[in-house]
Formats: sequence, structure tokens, C-alpha cells
Amino acid sequence: MKAAQLAAIREHLEKTQEQMGQILGVSRKAIQSFEQGWRDVPLHIERQVLLILALKSRGSKATQPCWMTRPCRAEEKENCPAWQFDAGNICWFINGTLCEGKAQGSWEKKMQVCRDCEVYKSMLDLKG
Repeated sequence: MKAAQLAAIREHLEKTQEQMGQILGVSRKAIQSFEQGWRDVPLHIERQVLLILALKSRGSKATQPCWMTRPCRAEEKENCPAWQFDAGNICWFINGTLCEGKAQGSWEKKMQVCRDCEVYKSMLDLKG
């Protein structure tokens, strides 16, 4: 996650750096350093921020589940945690989903796929 993206999400959530730090379990200085680009946003912070954003926007956006957006074979759906847990709108959050026919090995590899996906991109549309 880029510094500017974290700042934009925080502003969209209408939280101060202090409040965002409390929510994420870090200091205001940590949030400031992430947003200024002095420190990289840790993966666990990125995941929390994205989940909070998804939860905030879930009622306001009509995002279809990933299996409706992406072409999944029936066998892939049945073996995919997103399908099994009815989490097709937050599929990007769950490791082990069968994007592009196989589970990605790590959060970084998974997010390389997810960042190009309409389900993920719709959540990042901060206009609504």
C-alpha cells in the first residue's frame, strides 16, 4: 500500500491520524510516518485498513461476489474459501482463494492478482 492511498482511505473514513492509530493499534506517529512515506506500510496494517474500508463500504456499493465477476469453474468455486465462506466481496482478504485457478503463495503474490480485479477495485472507489 502506498502512502497516499493510506492517507486517502483514512480521510474517507473521516478519522484523524490519532483515531486511525487507535483503531490499528499503532501510534499517531506511526500513521504519520506511513502517510509521509518515511516508513513502508506493514502488511498487517494494510490488511486491517482494507478490511475496515470494505466493512464501511459494504452497504453502499453493489459489488457482485468474485465468482460472478471472474470466470470460475464449478470445481474452483467449491474448493475456494471465498465461495465456502460466502465472502465473495472480500475474497481479496482471504489467503488461499483460488484466483486464476490456483491459490497464491503469499499476501504479496495474492495482491498482485487482486489489484487488477474489479471486486478489489470497486472497494477502493472512495467516491461513494
